[in-house]
Amino acid sequence: QAQLMESGGGLVQAGGSLRLSCAASGSIFRINVMNWYRQAPGKQRELVATLTRGGTTNYADSVKGRFTISRDNAKNTVYLQMNSLKPEDTAIYYCNVGATSRDYVGLDYWGEGTLVTVSS
Repeated sequence: QAQLMESGGGLVQAGGSLRLSCAASGSIFRINVMNWYRQAPGKQRELVATLTRGGTTNYADSVKGRFTISRDNAKNTVYLQMNSLKPEDTAIYYCNVGATSRDYVGLDYWGEGTLVTVSS
């Protein structure tokens, strides 16, 4: 059973940068998509960034031009580089992986989240 572990969250001043990492441990047969979500206090979880197996990326309008999703296949790790951070980026950030097993069963993995706090 694969597990995801996020790291890199913390407290940063507005305008600063952070890089989140999400490392997958265990065996994942076929990764189809890697996502970063976030959930701010009192709000619903929202999709922030997506990276497909083919390399296509998509971003929420609120983070376009500031956040970059990338991956290191050798390390089974996905990253979220966050620049020009704003107080409204404060949230718990979750890594999510959509995958397929060897017998073609769809799988959905989630990390436990990492807190990002941006002070004004």
